[in-house]
Amino acid sequence: MSSLASVYNACSTLFTLDIYQKIKPNTTEKELVKVGRIATASVVLLGTLWIPVMKGISDTLYQYLQSVQSYLAPPIAAVFLLGVFVPRINGKGALTAMVSGFVVGILRIILELFRHSLSGVLYAFATLNFLYFCILLFIFSIVVMIVVSLLTEKPSAAQLNGLTYGTTVAADKAQSRASWNKRDLVLSLAIVLVIVLIFAYFSPLGIAG
Repeated sequence: MSSLASVYNACSTLFTLDIYQKIKPNTTEKELVKVGRIATASVVLLGTLWIPVMKGISDTLYQYLQSVQSYLAPPIAAVFLLGVFVPRINGKGALTAMVSGFVVGILRIILELFRHSLSGVLYAFATLNFLYFCILLFIFSIVVMIVVSLLTEKPSAAQLNGLTYGTTVAADKAQSRASWNKRDLVLSLAIVLVIVLIFAYFSPLGIAG
């Protein structure tokens, strides 16, 4: 329930503030609240209509969640990763990778729903393990982003200042360093250690040992 509430709130906020308010900047707070409620109700309705699609992908809820994330998340991850570490990546390359990756992911969902009536390459594409598909989609998004970015204009230094790993200045590093202390570092390392120990214990090798 908490996850659903956060999703509904995020969707409502994104539509109300980033879309509706941009179109109608003089909208009153009362009207924005009304639009937000309508947006939330719409998302709930769309979620209800999506339930039959969930069963078509997997009878196991956990596997369904992992599968859909594998179909939609790789382009987003690729854009964030290369956007931070590769200054040559520009907005056109990132947008193209996001859109094309999203289209491929949606195509996979559609074909998976009708996999029993497919054959050949389409059947292989629709039934490929979602983890392998995730890797391939991630690589595809990276290739598209790099190619489009190299074929279009290079971002200026002003656009990249402080936004990528290679363009951070001393002031940015000092601000980041001031946002955490030794206690935060110790607790973070402790959490990482606990996660590693849990993973090692519950892994097949750990159980066998």
